[in-house]
Amino acid sequence: MQTSLKSSCRKFGASAMLAASLSGLATAPAFAAYPDKMVRIIVPFAPGGGTDAIARTLGTGMAQALGQTVIVENKPGAGTIIGSDAVAKSAPDGYTLLIATFAHAVNPSLQPKLPYATDKAFTPIVLIGRSPNVLVVKADTPYKTVKDMVAAAKAAPGKLTFASQGNGTSAHLAGELFRNLAKVELTHVPYRGAGPAITDLLGGQVDMMFGTAAAVAPFVQGGKLRALGVTTAQRSPALPNVPTIAESGVAGYAAESWYGLYAPAGTPPDVIAKLNAAAKKAVEADIFRKRANEEGLIITAGAPAELDTYVRAEEARWTKVVKENNITAN
Repeated sequence: MQTSLKSSCRKFGASAMLAASLSGLATAPAFAAYPDKMVRIIVPFAPGGGTDAIARTLGTGMAQALGQTVIVENKPGAGTIIGSDAVAKSAPDGYTLLIATFAHAVNPSLQPKLPYATDKAFTPIVLIGRSPNVLVVKADTPYKTVKDMVAAAKAAPGKLTFASQGNGTSAHLAGELFRNLAKVELTHVPYRGAGPAITDLLGGQVDMMFGTAAAVAPFVQGGKLRALGVTTAQRSPALPNVPTIAESGVAGYAAESWYGLYAPAGTPPDVIAKLNAAAKKAVEADIFRKRANEEGLIITAGAPAELDTYVRAEEARWTKVVKENNITAN
């Protein structure tokens, strides 16, 4: 009888523990699979420029792939540092991303006191693509060629101005490289994005801009801006009749823009994999490829490591250029 009672107690105890365990599972919070809410892409420039347009087109495709809303938020200023810092300090959960550009690789050599360590604050997702910058002037100016610009700059040192979407951006460094290799004096005028810079270029407040193809292509095609040269070593398929700056007489000149997608450091690998796959699907969409073809963007969209390798090489290359030419952020 005693043995039977002990056996019954043991069975009751085991049943109670199992019930408690199941009850605990039922009331424990469920962890939904990523993503279960809106994703933000931070653009470190003002609205209306090439990076903004690329980010919005990319975001549309990624939203479809992820099954969640993807919004673009503009945080311009300080040569992309304000927007980049916002992402660096965000939670590493895949819900706040950065669309990075040329400035991401150049700022470490131009800005001695960044609020983040570029090589440690971000996790690469994908190198979206690479494209030329384009030396453009207002369509009704007398400058028809790169040689015309060089001649005018030499005739009036420091008088001609070139706009950029901010200190340390591709438009800034492309202009500085031009100034040094062409041996001319130009005055740099930085803006908080390509949109405001192009507005002043169209208004005649500045003389030229080494704008990204994404930003200036619509205005070139619309006849409002004239393209004098592309910054890459080879001509762009999008602008086959526009010579390179090097072939126009500035020997050794070569520079390119790029777009990459980053998350804060520490973002889980499985989340990075989902974002990489979504970005790849987005760039394969007809709307993105149409934009890429119009702007000469060479789509890459490979593994995250490819972005990391490319940007490290760019950083090393431009650090050397910045030091050798005494280029500053101002």
